[in-house]
Amino acid sequence: MAERSSFDRSSLEIPTSPNPAQRSSETYDSNEVQAAAAKEADPAYDSVVQSDIGINTLLNRLKQSVSSAKDFAAFLKKRSAIEEEHAQSLKKLSRITSESLRRPDSRQGSFSRGSAELTKIQERIADNGIQFALSLHQMHEDLLELATDKESGRKEWKHKGQMWEKRVIDAEAAMDKAKSKYNSLAEDYDRARTGERQTGRFGLKGPKSAAQVEEDLLRRMQASDTDYASKVETAQQLQYELVNSLRPQAIQAIGYLINECDAGLSLQMQKFATFHEKLLLSNGLCINPVKSEGAGQSLREIVQGINNEKDLKDYVSGFASQAGSRANQLKYEPHRALQPTTQQVQMQQQQFQAPGAGFQGSGGHQQSSSGSGFQQSGLGYQSHSQPPLQQFQNMQNEIPPQGQMAGAPNGFQQIQSPSTPTAYNNAGSANPSPYHDAQNQYGSQPPYPNPQTRDNGDHASHNGMPSHSDYGIHNAPPPHPIQQQPYTPVPASPYVAPSPNAPSTRGPAATIPSGLPSSVKPVEHNLPPAKPVFGISLEDLFARDESAVPMVVSQCLQAVDLFGLDEEGIYRASGNAVHVNKLRALFDNDSSQVDFRDPGAFYHDVNSVAGVLKQFFRDLPDPLFTRQHYQGFIDAARIDDDVSRRDKLHEEINNLPDPNYATLRALTLHLHRVQEHFSKNRMNAGNLAICFGPTLMVGSGVPAIADAGWQVRAVDTILQNAYSIFDED
Repeated sequence: MAERSSFDRSSLEIPTSPNPAQRSSETYDSNEVQAAAAKEADPAYDSVVQSDIGINTLLNRLKQSVSSAKDFAAFLKKRSAIEEEHAQSLKKLSRITSESLRRPDSRQGSFSRGSAELTKIQERIADNGIQFALSLHQMHEDLLELATDKESGRKEWKHKGQMWEKRVIDAEAAMDKAKSKYNSLAEDYDRARTGERQTGRFGLKGPKSAAQVEEDLLRRMQASDTDYASKVETAQQLQYELVNSLRPQAIQAIGYLINECDAGLSLQMQKFATFHEKLLLSNGLCINPVKSEGAGQSLREIVQGINNEKDLKDYVSGFASQAGSRANQLKYEPHRALQPTTQQVQMQQQQFQAPGAGFQGSGGHQQSSSGSGFQQSGLGYQSHSQPPLQQFQNMQNEIPPQGQMAGAPNGFQQIQSPSTPTAYNNAGSANPSPYHDAQNQYGSQPPYPNPQTRDNGDHASHNGMPSHSDYGIHNAPPPHPIQQQPYTPVPASPYVAPSPNAPSTRGPAATIPSGLPSSVKPVEHNLPPAKPVFGISLEDLFARDESAVPMVVSQCLQAVDLFGLDEEGIYRASGNAVHVNKLRALFDNDSSQVDFRDPGAFYHDVNSVAGVLKQFFRDLPDPLFTRQHYQGFIDAARIDDDVSRRDKLHEEINNLPDPNYATLRALTLHLHRVQEHFSKNRMNAGNLAICFGPTLMVGSGVPAIADAGWQVRAVDTILQNAYSIFDED
């Protein structure tokens, strides 16, 4: 900064311009500054800065400017940190949401496309926020550097100004002292000259005479006068230099420092306003772009473009290839072992070959086919177009019920026992009747009637069936009296409804009608441990299932993520012991068949799922952190410095086997999500560490009581630095 010979107050003025904050203090033109100062001359201002208090007054004003610049720099720093944290969190949230919405179990179609565009807009807004934060951080550094520089200049000019002022003050004090001495000697000389008696003065040769005293005083007065004059001249020179050169120079320099500091502060404030407007404008254009060719959709248009009805139809239609074709009606198809033999069918056909054929009674009379109901139509003999089984069943309907008809070929013998009917016998061989499922053929009618035993001396037993009269056939009375036997149905097989908590049974046992005699009864299945997971090491599970993270861990973490993040006391509250044991049996049977996306699969008890997860880690033969690396984790937990402790734990985690590392990573990221919902579930990182510390570090082994605090501290540090230790992707 160039020094000036005289005071120039124009150096203290901010140049008049439309936007002075955008001009650097180094570009000020002295002529413009002087012209502006001349137009705005202020006598009161000039009187202050030219006085003895001028330098101190401007130094105090510069101190205020520097303090204001530092305060605004601190504001920019905090604002930058807040904006960066918000932008990073928004970007992370958008990325996680985008990945979640791309999973197969999320909605597809227009919702998937709309949500993808929505998350992209959020990511662009986050990018704008990151750029804004970087700009604010740079402004903070520039303004802080400016304030530091001006504060250093203030100290320098304060030292110089005070030194110059003190030098003048000291000269004036010396001048006053010389003047006092000079005046004292002049008074003594005046008294000696006028003859006033004074105290005797003694020299080396005795008392001095009056003349000697007067001469001595004159000589001393002259010397004092010379000294006094020189002191006055020195003080005048220093004062002149201070007033006309040094003080204006200091005031000019301090004024420039004030101008530069104030202009820099105004510049940064203008930049803050401009960047803030740019941020809001950019975010607004992301949400609602300017309508032009090639412009994207607005956020409102994207959301309105989601078609729920079409998404539903498209999803359901995608399974059309798996639907298959369904028969119009259900049909009973008996096994071929129950089909009647050809000989039996032919024998029945021979009895009803002609429409007028009847049964010949013992008295020689013939039973009319029209009277007995054995016609070719109605309930009589059916056409050969029907299958043999149907023909045989229809012929059995026309056999006289439960009585013996006199004169009939081979006769029909009465049933010996209603509860133990006999089967149709041919050539002395007993064949079981195929008609116990005939109710499917006749709708709501009772079961098929029991065939009578041919009177050839042999009897075969069969399951009890209702008589012919149960069908309502009363128009053809038998030629001989029929001894009616009361029908006694077979007792229904007992069926016990499964418990709501029991796993659903699949297969024939689950749909057995209660009225059918069957030895199969629906009972609660005790699932065998076909593929056990509890008590099996992680390496063995990895080798068997080819999954780095065991299925039981994945399913439990998924269930808690979906249904338990807001559950108060999750992982601290105990689940239902019965539910825990049942869920454990399911996993030990076949963990690949367990799906916890449906809360009904774990009885809507998420605390039991949490209990199963902790039980799995407790039952590991070697803890998750392994006994080999246990001491390394404890030593790392003993480190007081947070960063060093985190780095040491990170190093130990990287040394874990692959299945242990993958499982610990999945569990840590999950527990980090749990503690993010602390406001609802009351489980922060410290509480979770207390629940999982001994479980993960020691497992079911002998607990190290002395290391319990270090175990909790190790897990707590890992949870608090989850994204520093593990990559969230």
